[in-house]
Amino acid sequence: MSPSAGHAWRYWPRFWARFLRRRLPSSLWGRSLLIIILPVFLMQVAVTWAFFDAHWQTVTARLSEGLAGEIAWAVESYSDDPSASNLATIADRAERSMQLSIALQEGRTLPDSRDPSVFGVVDRTLDQALDSRLDDPFWFSTTSYPAYVDIQVQQPQGVLRIIAPRERAVATQGHIFVLWLTLATVLLMSVAILFIRNQVRAIERLAEAAEDFGRGIDAPRFRPGGAREVRSAARAFMDMRERIQRHIEQRTVLLASVSHDLRTPLTRLRLELALADQTRRTRDMQGDLDEMEHMIDEYLAFARGEAGEASQAVDLAAMLKAIGAQIKKRGAKVEIVAPEPAVQATVRPLAFRRALTNLAGNAADHGGRVRLSLRRTAGGVEIAVEDDGPGIPEAQREEAFRPFSRLDDARNQNTKGVGLGLAIARDVARSHGGDITLDASDLGGLKAVIRLPG
Repeated sequence: MSPSAGHAWRYWPRFWARFLRRRLPSSLWGRSLLIIILPVFLMQVAVTWAFFDAHWQTVTARLSEGLAGEIAWAVESYSDDPSASNLATIADRAERSMQLSIALQEGRTLPDSRDPSVFGVVDRTLDQALDSRLDDPFWFSTTSYPAYVDIQVQQPQGVLRIIAPRERAVATQGHIFVLWLTLATVLLMSVAILFIRNQVRAIERLAEAAEDFGRGIDAPRFRPGGAREVRSAARAFMDMRERIQRHIEQRTVLLASVSHDLRTPLTRLRLELALADQTRRTRDMQGDLDEMEHMIDEYLAFARGEAGEASQAVDLAAMLKAIGAQIKKRGAKVEIVAPEPAVQATVRPLAFRRALTNLAGNAADHGGRVRLSLRRTAGGVEIAVEDDGPGIPEAQREEAFRPFSRLDDARNQNTKGVGLGLAIARDVARSHGGDITLDASDLGGLKAVIRLPG
């Protein structure tokens, strides 16, 4: 074998594997149906073929040979004595003993054509049987009469016509077997499909509950169902969900307690500074206290993530316009691009508004022009926040999402913010089943894109 041939043989298995992966259904429901339907279909084809090959054709051939022998006897008996009395005797004997109707059509010739049977094997079998037994020209039809076979043999006096019951030449009960086989197959497949659908539906409900939990939507009606393994996976999911919720609640309570404990000395310091003489030093200290309070609020918001908020339908265009009005107060030029009619999405309003405000605030801090755009996509909704600032290098865009990251090595405290804006925004977007990506903007700066599923 040449090297090229050996390479081709190694390629074919991979080719067929890729071909089957592209053609096979991707869903569990589709694959389960294929697992049930394909073997049953192949079994039915094999059983039907075996029945027709080993039984129906064999029985039909035996019947046709028997009928051909009886017709040959009648033709030979008439040829020996072609008188009317002999024909009457032959016809009477054939009628009583063989259920054959025999008549002579004087001066007639054989028809030129005939209508073939739907089952070609019937015509072929009968033609072979008659050809092996008769020396005279013959013609037959299995379709002229529904319950009879018309056979005509050419004689010097005319055409000897023989009408025989169809069951004498063909096994007429074969279609009943096929019908019962088909009905049984359809019944069994229907039962199997119903059971499979119930199992798949239980898995789909589990997937929907997991998706809702990931998007922060409570699913109180979810109950484990389906097979034992599916119920076990559902109970494990519910236990995991409770542990995660308990962990979030404990973390939120801890951060709230820390925030409360820190606010008490901050309040005392503010009071002491308010009572002290107002100098440049006291004003600087007041600014430090404001920054410390802002940092505490940011830490608490990052830890809480507005997780306890209920989801509801929100007009995203109206939300963008409200955020744009806030950003204009910072001195930035704001452009709103939103389609009509209004685009709605099911989100946690406060959390999502906070994420958009963080993105728009960062854009206003780093550029003088901000563009907020909203559009529908094939997969859901897309919101873009762009600015004309310096932007972020492509190699550092993922680093910008890390908490407390301000893309500098020293974490300079004079830099505005604490490095949680993008982290909070991405956490909110992912909790809604979406994500945030960073790219270069047409305005020359940074473009932050929030994508939410539809």
